[in-house]
Amino acid sequence: MKIRVLGSAAGGGFPQWNCNCRNCAGVRNGTIRATARTQSSIAVSGADAGESVLVNASPDILAQLKASPSLQPARGARDTPLKSIVLVDGQIDHTTGLLMLREATKPWPIWCTDSVHGDLTGPHPVFEVLSHYCGVERHAIPLDGASFSVDGAVGVSWRAVALESKAAPFSPHREAPVVGDNIGLFLRDETSQRSAFYAPGLGAVSDTVWEHLRLADCVLVDGTFWSDDEMVRLGLSRKHARDMGHLPQSGPGGMIQWLDRLPSATRKILIHINNSNPILDEDSSERAQLREHGIELAHDGMEIVL
Repeated sequence: MKIRVLGSAAGGGFPQWNCNCRNCAGVRNGTIRATARTQSSIAVSGADAGESVLVNASPDILAQLKASPSLQPARGARDTPLKSIVLVDGQIDHTTGLLMLREATKPWPIWCTDSVHGDLTGPHPVFEVLSHYCGVERHAIPLDGASFSVDGAVGVSWRAVALESKAAPFSPHREAPVVGDNIGLFLRDETSQRSAFYAPGLGAVSDTVWEHLRLADCVLVDGTFWSDDEMVRLGLSRKHARDMGHLPQSGPGGMIQWLDRLPSATRKILIHINNSNPILDEDSSERAQLREHGIELAHDGMEIVL
């Protein structure tokens, strides 16, 4: 199983188009050592390296595909190695890219939960729009812990893990969450038996989430904010990290403390990093702390083989 990180930033990317925070200004003018990132998405391939599954379709999907030679057309006049799409939530930064894929020659097989399907056929009607172009062949993601397979990732088993987080702002579930608004994905290679847990939006570590974190050989988890008051302190928002459904890295009960409890052999990677997060500055003390704890930062183009 190979996981390719197509985009590693949170919504808005890095630098964000209208942000003049220290990070965004610094990467534009070269005053900090940092790498630009597009919005969060991964591609998963299995035994057939010529096929892949897209997990989340960010607004940057066209640039991400252009930057990934293995995901470009190579066989027919209209062609893609992407066979299916899996969505972990209905957020704008994970679904808007579907509209950029409307030229597909047949309906997209899209896996999502019932609550996400409701959001994408109701207040954010992406599926309705696509019905006028390539169309959608929707598959329901089971939330009972059952494994499922997805076309495009041969020999990879998938399992959804319900997360405590937030539905999209336009969702009727925003302040009254239901199971399935947000999921993590536990992926296992059926030959090597090695596994990964992917959860770009994670507000709390439940017993079930902890079980899957502990079992995985590699975890790619929410790296949105360093501190709970990050956006408030910088004057960028009135909301704290946990208010937005993201567990910060630092502080009591933060992501670093949870990751420290994992087996020493577990590869620990943060993904979905907000433009305000000081870990983006490679010379920051916060980045140094991550290195001390053996935690990596995902970057666009990163490849993980399990």
